[in-house]
Amino acid sequence: MVSPGKAELILTNGTFHTVDRENPIADAVAIREGKFLAVGSLAEVMQHHCEGTKIIDLKRHTAVPGLNDSHLHLIRGGLNYNLELRWEGVPSLSDALRMLKEQALRTPTPQWVRVVGGWTEFQFAERRMPTLDEINEAAPDTPVFILHLYDRALLNRAALKVVGYTKDTPNPPGGEIQRDSHGNPTGMLIARPNAMILYSTLAKGPKLPLEQQINSTRQFMRELNRLGLTSAIDAGGGFQNYPEDYAVIAELHQKKQMTIRIAYNLFTQRPGHELEDFEKWTDMLTPGQGSDYFRHNGAGEMLVFRRLILKTFSNLGRIWRPAWKRNWSAWYATWLNIVGHSACMRLITNPSAACLMSLRESTAIFRLTACTGSLIMPKPLLRRILIASKNWVAELLYSIVWRFRVNILPNDTVWKPHAIRHRLPVCSKRVCLLDWAPMQPA
Repeated sequence: MVSPGKAELILTNGTFHTVDRENPIADAVAIREGKFLAVGSLAEVMQHHCEGTKIIDLKRHTAVPGLNDSHLHLIRGGLNYNLELRWEGVPSLSDALRMLKEQALRTPTPQWVRVVGGWTEFQFAERRMPTLDEINEAAPDTPVFILHLYDRALLNRAALKVVGYTKDTPNPPGGEIQRDSHGNPTGMLIARPNAMILYSTLAKGPKLPLEQQINSTRQFMRELNRLGLTSAIDAGGGFQNYPEDYAVIAELHQKKQMTIRIAYNLFTQRPGHELEDFEKWTDMLTPGQGSDYFRHNGAGEMLVFRRLILKTFSNLGRIWRPAWKRNWSAWYATWLNIVGHSACMRLITNPSAACLMSLRESTAIFRLTACTGSLIMPKPLLRRILIASKNWVAELLYSIVWRFRVNILPNDTVWKPHAIRHRLPVCSKRVCLLDWAPMQPA
């Protein structure tokens, strides 16, 4: 029995990196209820020893603070971890295909074989991706879904049959079903321009039963522990509904079986009804609600679907691609659109307020930035953002204006795309602070 105020665990004879500049190395640590009581010399730490304290000799091994992953899909990933075949670190494509064949033979019906990212063709000795013929040969009867980055997915014939993609299936918005010369799906799905087709197809696969989801989540946390992670911010994500898909991690927290500390975000799943979701959740939760191991963090990773960046900028990206390659400041214009549309601030600050900028305004900023080589920041928009946010956005903008000298553009600048190159003065500085009135419809 551990005495009150005394350590449950003491680690000795180690090299502890404390990340404290004044005391960077310690010899021992004392721990109680998952928190440090003492970090320092053996004599200092042993003051917290009692009869029930467990002592472990590290034999001069090194110990470092646990890592934090600030953007991870741990809750969703945990539900599916046991379903996945992992290819990271596999040295050759032939090895990967052998693993795929073996997994297909032991995968019970109706489950799929899923390789959900974590690999690249450049890790293989062959320096190429598997072909659809190779995948169909390795797994002729078991559905196979192989995700390559966030740009494409490979499905074998069995998977195409299960998900129901046929010659008559239209391309979904933002995605492409690659077809052969007869119009039949080949098994290649392409994110063009966003990855929704990949997520939605993967979501068609069968889920694990509850007891196996619990085991899967514990296995995933153990794997993260093996890699040095002890805490994470869960970013929510597509097809991760609250509270249904949070039941497993909540049960593990209740049973004190979590080995990763999690601060979790809530991600709306209903395009056009985002505000309703957030209003409902604010009646259910408050920011920070929970414990040191499991608590609510806020909203994210995306607030509204309407201005999803991959969709909104698909046409602009094609029009101005040369400018994006040579002009880093175009990324700043994209950030302005995110502030104006995706965040929209009204979900956080004032639900009755209008968005910070219109699509017409943001498109003009994007094109001006691409053409001039300078960051374009209209003064009225700056004022709107400062009033709406008063925190991190303001700090970022102030740092930009402070870091780079400002160039003032004339008020009568013409906001018509065909006139930009000829009538807009070239900015000599890297930031342009512009007095403007939004362009009126022709």
